[in-house]
Amino acid sequence: MWEEKLKIYKELIGKCPRFEAKGKTMPYTSANGYMFSLLNKAGEIGIRFSKEVQEKYMKELNTTYYKSYGATMKGYVLIPEEMLGDLDNLANYLNESYDYVMSLEPK
Repeated sequence: MWEEKLKIYKELIGKCPRFEAKGKTMPYTSANGYMFSLLNKAGEIGIRFSKEVQEKYMKELNTTYYKSYGATMKGYVLIPEEMLGDLDNLANYLNESYDYVMSLEPK
């Protein structure tokens, strides 16, 4: 199950040439000193957005905040399972997240 989600996550990131996956045991993406997506041990993908965009997407996608290792990660939206079937569309969300962290003050 987790291996399958890892494959999907890596395929998703492969559609986004401006960044790459990092991390061995906990795969993630980061840029400008900020993590902006990750895959938790439950095989769920979380993507980071600005506060306004998070609220919009949580309503539109009927989802919630992302959780990893039991902690709610404010700033990250849990990507619904059904979105994993359309990686081209999901790549748009991931690219939007990358643009968001690149707009922040570098860490």
